[in-house]
Amino acid sequence: PAATERALAAINAAAFGFQAHRSRDIAVETSRTFQVISRFHRAIGVITIVASAIFLLCIMLLKVEERRRDVAALRLMGISRATVMKGVVAEAALLALVGSGLGVAVGFGASLFINWYYQGLYRTPLYFSVITPSIITLAVGLSLVLGIGAGLLASLRLVRTPPLALFGR
Repeated sequence: PAATERALAAINAAAFGFQAHRSRDIAVETSRTFQVISRFHRAIGVITIVASAIFLLCIMLLKVEERRRDVAALRLMGISRATVMKGVVAEAALLALVGSGLGVAVGFGASLFINWYYQGLYRTPLYFSVITPSIITLAVGLSLVLGIGAGLLASLRLVRTPPLALFGR
């Protein structure tokens, strides 16, 4: 360590306009930069998830609204509120599952394109975009949780309204 410090001091004194650094210091600084970038990507992900959840809730509310007469007829025939809720939640879960599957496929395709483009541009075998099983699991899991939540909220709104009021709108 002392010899390294002396060598750095000698190089810095001789190299006008340049500065020598230990590789450990460069690694620490680079790691900090990547942590900031990683946090930025995480923030973008959270914003995207919140926007997606709001969009999914709006879609479910619209689907429930267009089917209010069907649900009113079912309720007047004696179908329980719980059965109606289960049907809406099951549809929401299926919609979320199909949507997450399509999202994973689009993400995988985009990742392949990004890697192909930048590997050719920079003439390197490095991967610029990586989709791991944990990312896919997180995406599908969040999609299902948010989809089921949106289905529950939409179905609660639907079953709390009296059947005759659903016909009258």
